[in-house]
Amino acid sequence: MSNQLSYMLSAWLNSEAGTEWVLGTVYKTEGSAYRKAGSMMLINSLGQQFGMLSGGCLESDIMRNARKVMATLTPATLIYDSTDEDDLSFQLGIGCGGKVYIMLQPLHADNDLNLGAVATALRQRISGTYHQKIGCTEAFFQPGEPCPTVHGHIKEGWLITPITPEPHLLVVGGGIDAIPIVRIAKELGWRVTLADPRPANARVDKFPHADTILRELGTSLKRYITDTRVDAAVLMSHNIDLDAQALLNIHLCGLKHIALLGPPHRYHQVLERAALSESLLGCPVSGPAGLKIGGQLPESIALSILSECHAVLHSQAAKPHLRSVAAR
Repeated sequence: MSNQLSYMLSAWLNSEAGTEWVLGTVYKTEGSAYRKAGSMMLINSLGQQFGMLSGGCLESDIMRNARKVMATLTPATLIYDSTDEDDLSFQLGIGCGGKVYIMLQPLHADNDLNLGAVATALRQRISGTYHQKIGCTEAFFQPGEPCPTVHGHIKEGWLITPITPEPHLLVVGGGIDAIPIVRIAKELGWRVTLADPRPANARVDKFPHADTILRELGTSLKRYITDTRVDAAVLMSHNIDLDAQALLNIHLCGLKHIALLGPPHRYHQVLERAALSESLLGCPVSGPAGLKIGGQLPESIALSILSECHAVLHSQAAKPHLRSVAAR
């Protein structure tokens, strides 16, 4: 199951006629909370939920209240205060120590809360902002560059949430070590394209989770990256010529991150073979790829590479939150 909004909306759009739905949204938090303002969850009359609004602590009570909203078609707001001893969230033993405000809005044929427009935008990889009137059934989507904030914020009674498509990752090289890269990226809800011109590599039976498999690394790859708005790439063909060809063709395509597998000297060999210098690269390229997490097996290396990619795409410095141990 993916908690990406595009997956949630796909489940809603593909539901059978007559299934009732409720959109649950965190519209404000105070103190520490598992999910932040703008986080969404879809709940239907079959008892299914797509997405989550907490770490799993509040969902059963949210679903109970969602059934009331389905029955009355009246929106509702909920408040969970884990600092209040009389509050349900405190009794459940939630340790976040914060306060979460949630609104539940009914979805029906006459009012889809403009989620159809959001789903269309995500399919077309168009960003924008989603506006929900708190406590009401008014909502609209506005395409364009989203507001410069990671989470939703309230303005004049409206929750305004940035909407961005899930990351699109290109993996060049379809060897056995690419399998966990593709699998974990799909677990994250990312779109994944695999490219390898070698017939024995990138086979469909080995990569059932890949959204697309390409057999070209030339100018057609350039067009594909632009047309489908690829965000990042991992070059791991284990062939210097193939990695150099891919790097030459993709480094000016507007990617936010390129990771090159192998030690530092191989990174320079690929640059030399591509006739590129670091000053000519059109986007950040990391070589060696990944964060230093001490892994050696393919799964650990995949985790390292995707962690670095995730941090770059979300403009985060990947540093552990460590507490020092007092000397004894």
